Amino acid sequence: MQLSPENTEKKTQEETLEEPPTNKRGFRPVLKNKRFLALWSGQIFSQLADKVYLVLMIAIIASNFQKANQSISGWVSLIMIAFTIPAILFGSLAGVFVDRWPKKEVLVFSNLGRGFLVLSLPLLLSFFNGKNEFFALPVGFWILLIVTFLVSTLTQFFAPAEQATIPLIVKSRYLLAANSLYTTTMMVLLIVGFAIGEPLLVLADHLIANLGLSWNFGKELVVGGSYAIAGVLLLILKTGEKRENLASEQPHVFDDIKEGILYLKANHKVRNALVQLVILFSIFAALAVLAVRLAETIPGMKAEQFGFLLASAGVGMGISAAILGHWGTKFSHIQLSLWGSMGFATSLFGLALFTHNLALELLMTALSGGFAALIGVPMQTTIQSETPPVMRGKVFGLQNNAVNIALSLPLALAGLAETQFGLQPVLFSLSILAIIGGILNWLLQITIDN
Repeated sequence: MQLSPENTEKKTQEETLEEPPTNKRGFRPVLKNKRFLALWSGQIFSQLADKVYLVLMIAIIASNFQKANQSISGWVSLIMIAFTIPAILFGSLAGVFVDRWPKKEVLVFSNLGRGFLVLSLPLLLSFFNGKNEFFALPVGFWILLIVTFLVSTLTQFFAPAEQATIPLIVKSRYLLAANSLYTTTMMVLLIVGFAIGEPLLVLADHLIANLGLSWNFGKELVVGGSYAIAGVLLLILKTGEKRENLASEQPHVFDDIKEGILYLKANHKVRNALVQLVILFSIFAALAVLAVRLAETIPGMKAEQFGFLLASAGVGMGISAAILGHWGTKFSHIQLSLWGSMGFATSLFGLALFTHNLALELLMTALSGGFAALIGVPMQTTIQSETPPVMRGKVFGLQNNAVNIALSLPLALAGLAETQFGLQPVLFSLSILAIIGGILNWLLQITIDN
């Protein structure tokens, strides 16, 4: 039997991966993989910069543009819009180009580019601050919006390239552990980034001042420097890709996007996993909004302390992802997803019932994060393992686009629904949605297998 070029490429890449013997489980095999360590190290600095970026923007707005007794919400909303637009516009387009470009170059240049943009902010703001307003906004703030838009645009290339690189450097039997470690890291950085972001930026400014430098660029140095360090670390990454194996023709963007959609239509496992991820992210986006109101209803908490609830969910997700990395291979992805959906729905139901008990609410949010990992990690692993190398950029680009749209709609609608119907009915509805998603995915997979 002859192998197709696509399968030959995949086999060659798998044979060259630096992997330990197959009798090892858990995180140890992937942590001994030098290629994965390079990618993981870059992820740590890149995602830390992502989490602290918004804190940086708030600090710059507060010190340069916010007036006394003026709410900062309007300024921050515009920054968030500038950050969200590229995700919707370019998510799928970026994936098309990622298929045709060496993944390492995309990862390196997207980080170095973001680092350069952030590090250029002090110079740009010093030059444009004090200029006349443009469309009722200070010119300096327009600079912030433009830089945020460009940083987000580069992120759209980084995200699918990162996901497409993991199956290139990790054997398929270790993909679940690799994705579990990635999810664990992401959750830890989510908590750490928002928890230490503001004091970290203040400390950086103090250190710069102690060095006797008059320039106030410590905050930008932390964020931009983190992106730059990520780019430098990724220079040592070896993906095993060869330029001759990449598509040489110029991308026909809309044809390639159509090809990705047709692939999802034909490959039921990948499509079902993607739908499950979209449902999961939609629910979590709604929870992020509802967490503010939830904190307000809990005795002993204030609305602005909602971060404790999100941090609790992050802790649960990180623990669950770590457990998956060690023992998850004993179960099928569809089993894990079904159990995760049932547990996720139960924890959401508990959130609706125990709105006046702080300890139980923290437990329920931790459980919701833990069961969410049982859905997210196996489904992401399914997409990676089932998608051929030549289609990964397109598929991950479409995934990135779908997830960002899925995040945007609940952010806009969850607050309105809570105002109209109340907190408990909305949480009950999210619980039902989680059950439907899990059972539907399981039934569709059973039908395919039969």
